[in-house]
Order: sequence, then structure tokens, then C-alpha cells
Amino acid sequence: MNKDVTESALGEVDYGFTSSQEMKLILLLGSIQFINILDFMMVMPMGPDFSTALAIDPAHLAWIGGSYTAAAACSGLAGSFILDRFDRKSALSLCLAGLAFATVLGGFATSFPTLLAARVVAGLFGGPTSSLTFAMAVDAVPVARRGRAMGALMSAYSIASVFGVPAGLELARLGGWRMPFFAVGAAGFLVLALIMRGLPQMRAHIARAKLDKMGEATRSLFSRRNVLLSFGSVMVAMCSGFMLIPNLATYFQFNLGLPRDKLGSLYLFGGLISFSLMILSGRMIDKFNAVVVGGVATVVLLLVSFFGFVIFPTPVPVYLLFIGFMAAMGSRSVASTSVASRVPAAHERARFVSFMSVFQNAASAIGAFLSASMLRVGSDGRLLGMDHVALTSMACSACVMVFMVPLERNLDRESPRVKKVGT
Repeated sequence: MNKDVTESALGEVDYGFTSSQEMKLILLLGSIQFINILDFMMVMPMGPDFSTALAIDPAHLAWIGGSYTAAAACSGLAGSFILDRFDRKSALSLCLAGLAFATVLGGFATSFPTLLAARVVAGLFGGPTSSLTFAMAVDAVPVARRGRAMGALMSAYSIASVFGVPAGLELARLGGWRMPFFAVGAAGFLVLALIMRGLPQMRAHIARAKLDKMGEATRSLFSRRNVLLSFGSVMVAMCSGFMLIPNLATYFQFNLGLPRDKLGSLYLFGGLISFSLMILSGRMIDKFNAVVVGGVATVVLLLVSFFGFVIFPTPVPVYLLFIGFMAAMGSRSVASTSVASRVPAAHERARFVSFMSVFQNAASAIGAFLSASMLRVGSDGRLLGMDHVALTSMACSACVMVFMVPLERNLDRESPRVKKVGT
């Protein structure tokens, strides 16, 4: 993959990758993203298992997910000042190694505090891992094909749901809740070996990044309206989602009566359908624009949240509720990420993505902690207060388009989208 590198007037780096090389790169980055997301995602569906094994109050389970994202926000903030000054491959390898090690540590937890501590360490490495993964993908793929690439990369979320989370739930059912931690940690070290061998070095951004004084570069970044709109969009989206996501498994089992042995199939079918829709949404973004896709996904998410969590008992079947929620969240994430990818120049991309990750993880933690403070457990074991959590989530979700619409318009004025062949 050694190619001559050029930089456009708009700050885009052209590594000269062929389509097959781009595909190989995206597959490798997708594998990293799969491990990173699975490490985070598998913990929340196993919440009821932790609750029993470690004597954790079910209403406090959101603290486990929130601790990870809060730590990821802190490490992402630190990384935003330095990541653009290093080779992408070297930095990514170090972060993935730390993430895999911390995941294994989670399997040795003996109490709520020790599990919480392990998840904090995992979050410290997981935040920069995600930032670097997306920065490398955006560096390598031109704007004209970036919507499709973002859809493919973010489909790791659905693939983790389809294969990883059900497998983790089954491992936990058969061998105890510790087994998924050990398995994902081992997979992380395996992927680390693959990227050490298969990923190219990416250093073209360093020369220009070093010309920027860190304080000046950061002030310049935050002085731009499009940057602030990007950060605002991701914050309200993630806050709305993570008021509900950490509590889904507990709500489905304790409130809606879903048997524990059906939880794996729930994530299997939900992941399959949302995966297909995320790939489709990436293609629709390339063909039309992100605002249309994001707007439709937001409307669906509001409807699902109202009929699934505000109204109780819900008239929506559990499987349809979960599939609708996952598909809408995923499609909207593809749309918002595709728009945001057009904001930074190449030499500031890792800094931008790191700050994006900071706001994303901080908002996720706020959403999780807020939901934990609003929930309590009834005498029959049900979560009480989910209707108030859902209404607050819907209010945040409705604000996403307030940021996304003007951002897309500004970007189209400054740098019109490339017209696709055949359109």
C-alpha cells in the first residue's frame, strides 16, 4: 500500500489507494471496530447476570456502561492534543493492546467496584481506538465514496449484535459471565497481530500537524461553526440513546418478561436487520444526502421510544421494539458520521475525531448516569421510571436535526458534494 501522497487545497490527503486496497483497509479497521464495540456492547446485555453474580442493584447497572464512556471521554480529550502527531498505525496498535488487556481484567472482577475499575481502564484505551479507526478510514477514502465506507465501518455495531453479543450471552449462560471477557480479550490480541502485519503506516498528516501549535490549532477548531454543529449533533444523539441502551436487557427481562435464554436470539435478529439497514442507509446517503436519512431515522426512533417505553404495557412486540430501536439508532449514526467526516482537514482529522469522541462518550455517560438516577427497582423486580427516561430521551433525540440540517447546508455551500457517476 505504499503510494505517493498528495494533499488537496481543501486539506484532503490522497494516499492513492486502489479500490481493492481501500476494501482491505476498511475490513481491517472494521475488525478493530468490531472488537472495540463488542467490548463495550456485551457488558450491557449481561447486566442481569452481573446483578445476580455480584449482588448489584439492577437500577445501578447503567453506571457500568457510563463509567466506560466517561473514561473514554477523558482519554479522548488527552488524545485530541497529540494523536495527529503520530503515525496512525503505531498509535492504534498501542491503544488496541491496552483495550484487550483491560478487557481480560474485567473477567477477574469480584465485586461491583472492581468491575467498575476494569471498565474504566478499558474505556481509557477504547476511546482513542475508536477515534484512530475512523481517522484512518477518512484519510484513505475520498469524499465521493465516504458515505459507503462509513456505513461499512459502522456496521461493525450491527455485526457485533448479530454474532458477538449473542455468542457472548451464550458463553455467559454456559460458562459464567467471566467467559465473554476472556474471549473478547483474546480476540483483541488476535486482531492486534493482524493489523501489525496488514495495516499500512499512515504519516502524511504529521508534517502539517506539527506546524500547528496545539493551543492555536484547538482554538481554531472550536472557532468554526461547522465544528460546533458537529459536536452538538453527536452529543444530543448519544445522550438520548444511552438513556435507554444500558437498560434494555433489564427492561426486556424484568418488565416485559423476556426469558433469559431468548436474549441471544433478540440480539441476533435485531442485529441482522439493523446491519442490512445501515448498509442501505450508507448507500442512500451517497445517492441523496444525510439529512433525509437522518430525518427518517429520527422519526422512527421517536415512534419506537414512545410506543415501546412510554406506554406500558407496550403494544409493540419485544422483537419489533428492539429491531426498530437498533435500526433507527444505527442509521442515524451513519448519517451524522458521514456529515461530520466532511468537516475537518486531513492534518486536524485525528484531533477533530478525538474531540468528537470526547463529546460522544461524555454525552453517553451523562445519559447513562441520568437514567440511573431516574430509575428504581419495584418490589416485583421491575424497573420503575422507564417512561420518564424515555420521554427525556425523546426530547434529546428530537434536537439532532436542529444541528444536522444547518451543518449539511453549510458544507454543501463551502464544498459541494461530488456528483456520482450515473446520476
